[in-house]
Parts: sequence; structure tokens; C-alpha cells
Amino acid sequence: MKIFNKKNSVLAFILYALAIQLSNAGPPFFTDDPQPVDFRHWEFYTSSVNIFRSDNWSGTSPHIEINYGLIRDLQVHLLLPMNYSYIPHQGADFGYGNTEFGLKYCFIHETEKSPQVGIFPILEIPTIKNPEFSTGKTQIFLPVWVQKSWGKLTTYGGVGYCINPGVTNKNWILTGAEIQYELSPKLMLGGELYYHSADSDGSKSVTACSIGGSVSFSQKFHFIFSAGHSIINDNYTSAYIGFLLTI
Repeated sequence: MKIFNKKNSVLAFILYALAIQLSNAGPPFFTDDPQPVDFRHWEFYTSSVNIFRSDNWSGTSPHIEINYGLIRDLQVHLLLPMNYSYIPHQGADFGYGNTEFGLKYCFIHETEKSPQVGIFPILEIPTIKNPEFSTGKTQIFLPVWVQKSWGKLTTYGGVGYCINPGVTNKNWILTGAEIQYELSPKLMLGGELYYHSADSDGSKSVTACSIGGSVSFSQKFHFIFSAGHSIINDNYTSAYIGFLLTI
């Protein structure tokens, strides 16, 4: 493993930050939904989210995500990432930075005429001193998500505001919309469009899209995936691949 110089470490963190901010979402998409895990049930994800640019690759390799239905309509969320950043001809860096903790709460249930609505506040908590993968400041992400279904067709989306402390950092907004269709009990496919505002003095907002879905091998074991690309103000390819165990 090669050690980055200061300039490359800063670049690596900026690219990593985009990857991990976009992972504050509903696997395998960057846009989330308001549906908590059922009461006394578990979700276990082993996944990798990646941002590929011509001069840098960054993301998680992998991250572990655990969700539990603590009470009815309330889910506890924990995400533990092993982060990476790779610069061609210079090597790769791996490390742990922030622990992600959140609570997803559904306060309006879907009916024939009205959508489901929920909130999902998330804390990004600095855990290990690692300037390549953490600013050392706690971030707070405050989204509201809405969902509506018509048979096998489901759409969801919303908007979230992130409090992002730091001298050159900016508070940022993430908004997105997703639509998906259940082709069979074993296969779901969908797509999304999302917008992420600038999160620092030197960054720009970005608009991007993704397509993906899930394959269910059984009622408990699922393969989830997505791939996407930026559209405005950036040039990157995104990818998500993971396995989900539901209990």
C-alpha cells in the first residue's frame, strides 16, 4: 500500500465523501424510501458503493449495514464502512472514518389516495482519526421521504438537508425520485434521477441518474445492484453491488 501525499489525500477525501454521502440512501439506489423494517425484523447488508472517475476510484470495500424494526414504524440503522480510494500509478488507501447511525420513522401510512411519508435522520459520527476518510466533524442528514404504489409499480423520493460543519464545507441538499416495477416475485428493476448540491467552497452541484434492481434467491436472501452516471457538472460512473439477508 502506498501512502498519499497531502494533495492526493485531500482529493481522495473529497471523492470518498461524495461516495459515502450518496450512500445515505435506500440500497441499491441513492434515493431512499420511507418504509421502515417490520417490527422485530432485521436487515443485514454486505455491500460496496463506488464512484469511478478517470483519475480516481473511491467508495466502500465493503460496508456493513444493519437495520432493525425496534418498534412499529421505527427502524434503527447502523452502517460501518471500510473506505478506499485509488489513484492510478500512485496506489490505494484503505481506512475507517465515520460510523453512520440513524432512525427511520414512518408517520403517515399509504392509503389508496395518499402516499406513505417518513423521516430518516442520520448522524455521520467520526470514529477513528483518519483525515483521508473523515473531516473529524459530525454531520447530520435530515431527509423526508414519500412513497406511493399502484400494484407492482412503486415510486418514491424526497429531499434531505445535511448540516456539514467545517471551515470550507457547505451544508448541502440531496433530492431524488425513483420508480421501480416488480417483474416477478424474484426480480425488481427500477431507475432514479437525483441532485446533490455543492458541499464545499471548491465543489459543484451534480445531477445524475442510476438504474438497478434486485434478484431474490429466496424470501430471505437477495442480490441488489445499480449503476449510474453523472449528467450535469461532473463526470463519474457510480456502482452499487450487495447482498441482503432479511430475518
